[in-house]
Amino acid sequence: MADELLIDRRDGVLVMTINRPEAKNALNRAVAEGLAAAADELDELDDLRVGVLTGAGGVFSAGMDLKAYVRGETPHIKGRGLCGITETPPRKPLIGAVEGWALAGGFELLLACDLVVAAETARFGVPEVKRALVAGGGAALLLPGRMPRALALEMLLVGDPISAPRAAEVGLVNRLTPEGGALGVALELAARMAENGPLAMAATKAIARGSADWTFDQGWREQDDLIAPVLVSDDAREGATAFAEKRKPVWKGR
Repeated sequence: MADELLIDRRDGVLVMTINRPEAKNALNRAVAEGLAAAADELDELDDLRVGVLTGAGGVFSAGMDLKAYVRGETPHIKGRGLCGITETPPRKPLIGAVEGWALAGGFELLLACDLVVAAETARFGVPEVKRALVAGGGAALLLPGRMPRALALEMLLVGDPISAPRAAEVGLVNRLTPEGGALGVALELAARMAENGPLAMAATKAIARGSADWTFDQGWREQDDLIAPVLVSDDAREGATAFAEKRKPVWKGR
């Protein structure tokens, strides 16, 4: 992946930084393959609990690299979606940390994140219709489930960007920060999440994300299937024991 995607491991948190500031962190094949590999690492390694995705140089991402696209490159990974995470997001929690612009495919990467922290000066948009294109990396499918449907359709069909404060008002952003502060707050949230039971977090995320597609009765069955192995895990016993002994739990991820 060369230096197009930077990786930093910090006490259970995997920080992934799109590093193409000269191209406004536009998404090319190298970024896509690097991010897909990093998402796999996040899920596979027990000592990693939470991922944080951000961009270098004061920009999150301006979307797909159109120059690379003309050369025949694509940031889509077959069967996994944009950069390998939009169709198959990691099982473990993922936080987006946004400075500057998050547009088109860059915005769609945020829809693969579970939480979003943004600087007050950040801007979000899906301008594909302005170029007779469709936001097929997840926005057209997923955005109506992340904010009121009428407002999602306005973003999708008008194509104009919205500010970070407006994005927070409609539920797209969890935390607003002063300019330059998004990554720091995202890391604070990630550190707090990393203290929680990893099996419980993965199961909770699976239930919350899957519930939109389940009927009422199916939801209870699916939830039971996901919860059952957590309840009999070593971590569940450790959590109860640590509470009784008034100490910090030591998770094993099993």
